[in-house]
Amino acid sequence: MTVLNLGIVAHVDAGKTSLTERLLFRAGVIDRIGSVDDGSTQTDSLALERQRGITIKSAVASFVVGGVTVNLIDTPGHPDFIAEVERALRVLDGAVLVVSAVEGVQAQTRVLMRTLRRLRVPTLIFVNKIDRRGARHEDLLADLAAKLTPALAPMGRPTGLGTPAAGFEPDTGRLAEALAEHDDDVMAAFVFDAPGVPLGAALARQTAGGLIHPVYFGSAVTGAGVDALVEGLATVLPAAGGDPDGPVSATVFKVERGPSGEKMAYVRMFSGTLRVRDRLAAGKVTAISVPDGGTAAPAGEVVAGQIGKLWGLRTVRIGDSIGEPRPGAEQLFAPPTLETVVVPRDPRDRPRLHAALVQLAEQDPLIDLRQDHELSVSLYGEVQKEVIEATLATEHGVLADFRESTTIYVERVTGTGEATEILGAPDNPFVATIGLRIEPAPPGSGVAFHLDVPVEAMPMYVYSSASLFHAAMHDYVRSTLRQGLHGWDVTDCLVTMTQSGYSAPVSTAGDYRKLTPLVLMRALHRAGTQVCEPVHRFHLEVPADTSGAALGLLSKLGAAPDTQHPHGDWHDVSGTIPATRIHDLSRRLPGISHGEGVLEYAFDHYRPVRGIPPTRPRTDHNPLDRKEYLLWVERRVAL
Repeated sequence: MTVLNLGIVAHVDAGKTSLTERLLFRAGVIDRIGSVDDGSTQTDSLALERQRGITIKSAVASFVVGGVTVNLIDTPGHPDFIAEVERALRVLDGAVLVVSAVEGVQAQTRVLMRTLRRLRVPTLIFVNKIDRRGARHEDLLADLAAKLTPALAPMGRPTGLGTPAAGFEPDTGRLAEALAEHDDDVMAAFVFDAPGVPLGAALARQTAGGLIHPVYFGSAVTGAGVDALVEGLATVLPAAGGDPDGPVSATVFKVERGPSGEKMAYVRMFSGTLRVRDRLAAGKVTAISVPDGGTAAPAGEVVAGQIGKLWGLRTVRIGDSIGEPRPGAEQLFAPPTLETVVVPRDPRDRPRLHAALVQLAEQDPLIDLRQDHELSVSLYGEVQKEVIEATLATEHGVLADFRESTTIYVERVTGTGEATEILGAPDNPFVATIGLRIEPAPPGSGVAFHLDVPVEAMPMYVYSSASLFHAAMHDYVRSTLRQGLHGWDVTDCLVTMTQSGYSAPVSTAGDYRKLTPLVLMRALHRAGTQVCEPVHRFHLEVPADTSGAALGLLSKLGAAPDTQHPHGDWHDVSGTIPATRIHDLSRRLPGISHGEGVLEYAFDHYRPVRGIPPTRPRTDHNPLDRKEYLLWVERRVAL
């Protein structure tokens, strides 16, 4: 069985859900093409998705083409739901990046392409909407090369551009020139006009290696160019690999709840086989289904290369590894930069609100539910806030209000700090020895963890293997660093375990889990942290006669323009702006630009806060205060 796990990604409104519908219709999975506007699409199954005409949750459908079973994952395009895209990218064998022939390369398009290339996900580009007025060809190809990547291989050319009769004419005349950049045999054939070089094999090889990106033009609405794209899916993109008889290794990329509240986990199998009745750390597998012709078919097992839906894993969470952990679990996109307090309209609904938010956080861990004297959640933007509010009302029957969104800061380590707790010491109530060192790491690297202790110092009777001990300690470290010295997430650091000790058979995982915060926060206190604020990169397009007002507003909001480009009646400005001011800019832009200004922005970096650093209340029993922490964790006063 040949399987291709395929993702369709795009900037919002580029037409990826419409392309999904067209592919399913062409394969005979559905007998009519649904409409995003009418809320009748196959993969947008949530009521909110149908009402709003946007994809909110990733959806999986399947079809067969050329002997290949394609598991197709339709992902959100709106940047507020980028976390859903991130989880999907981790399980793909290939992707189709959809670009509008009218709007061209947009902010989210660039973010997605950079990430696909960084992960080396083989990617085809489908230029959609060639039947729309204003559709472009050659200058759009130039735009793709300049803004996404020059490694493009046009697979043909559009005909009747900008008309309802627009079509796509396959043409490999420019293919040899594109492939010759990375293949000496193709180069020789191209230069000397030698026949017999198999361009198809070279194209598949270079696409699989991320060296080239085939480009197709078409229309998801009319079906133009879709046949050529489908042929590319079957012949150009690499199929899923993995040994069904190897050790089990899978990743959970989606969690749902059924009508009775039961959890269902979507997994991508990279190695091995999972069967019904297998016992895992998160529970016992009670049922399995696999995508089959647009539906989910019951199965006794799910094997390497496949996507499966598992029942029975009561404690499973999105992002969990099943079996052997896979490398490269770092976060691909920036975390949310906003948070808001959620308040039930009826105070008696607080327990129900909390339970509902817990379920939403299971499906999207980046919501990051926090509870002290109030409930708060993290957000990417205001649209996500509206969706959460509507979900609480329609699916959980809880009416809630959201306070004004505030900025989420992070903490970066400024020095190196070490701390150790020794098993048997009078003030250590835990049956374990832990030594940790924390030091700064490059921006964007997240939280890295290394073991620098011998295997014999690890309690193998608890964790089974060095890799599982490493994974557990990494999890304890990341959990602790969610609240630094000022209460914010600590990022861009390296934590090294320098000492470990145990007493068999008394030491437990709980000893390591509970002792880690005490040791790590003491090391962090010695290292010191700096609170940093999120900064967005923006691109602003305004009428030329309003550029002065636009630049004045940017200056008042603390923006730093670094590129200005007048073109005809328009003026483009790009630069950086504090995330705290981006909503002010969005709100005031229509007034200064006669309603014609266009703003695009995306997270760019963090920078140190000037002045007194903001703080956030702790919710972790405060391991910075030894007495308070032990009182809560051990339920007794420390000796």
